[in-house]
Amino acid sequence: MKKLDPKNLSAQLHYRAAGNPPGTLPSSAISNCFPGLEFDFRNVWRRIFVGITLHEADNYVLDAEPHLERLVGHRLLRVDGLPLVVPVMGPQSPGADPIQLTTSLNPEGVTFMEWSNALAELLHTKAGKKVRCEFTLKESELPAAIPTDKKQLLVEELELRPLFARGEQGPLAVIAQELAEPGELTQGLCSPWQNDYRECACYYWAASRPDYVSVEQGPQGTSVGINWLQKDRSPEAPQQYVLDNRDDSRLVSYDDLFRHWQESLHFQVEGRDQDMVALPEGEAPDARSK
Repeated sequence: MKKLDPKNLSAQLHYRAAGNPPGTLPSSAISNCFPGLEFDFRNVWRRIFVGITLHEADNYVLDAEPHLERLVGHRLLRVDGLPLVVPVMGPQSPGADPIQLTTSLNPEGVTFMEWSNALAELLHTKAGKKVRCEFTLKESELPAAIPTDKKQLLVEELELRPLFARGEQGPLAVIAQELAEPGELTQGLCSPWQNDYRECACYYWAASRPDYVSVEQGPQGTSVGINWLQKDRSPEAPQQYVLDNRDDSRLVSYDDLFRHWQESLHFQVEGRDQDMVALPEGEAPDARSK
């Protein structure tokens, strides 16, 4: 059989290596922040402009090289004519007309547009080039709207870094080394890692973990099973799904996860609990299946 060697970037990004689950692909990830749940993609954008470091989820300048230190504490409002902030609109009461919504922490009633949505098209056309960046004239701890008076803007020409590293034949499906230092792509995830299994009661990032397990068809044709985090999993226990509630003693708690996660979390094979058995030293993993 002839080997396929994808040369274009799209083919490389859509390739799933043997053994990798579908969730490792960006196209099937839970969100654009956590593809495969191994890293926080937002951190890639922090150094997308040469010379400054931005907040991964905001337009706030955290740090800068010496010649750009005057930008620290300011907010990036517009890039190459494209706005990074938009008004927050909505009704204040049911059935009311939408208005611009403000709060004490957001007096100007604006919100930042996530980096990958705001800069994707620009990155496609202007990567490696300098672009016009417009910042708040003064330091701004709170969200800031784009002023109509251009004199109220601080303007700087900054180079937009390419997202992908380059090889001999062009872009590679590898994040450019300049964008993220070792460990930065995972620094936004929970520590300890067990925390998210209990923290995200709505099954947000943990959607790749089991939820409804040991499922069987009930006498009325409906399904019967248990929550993966239920403590009592014995055959004698009621096979009733317990809704996720951090205060329910029937479910695994934070302390359970931190102190003895090996006993609290169960592997699932074909929808059934499979507890790992410690093998004698030197015995192969498949020795008992023969």
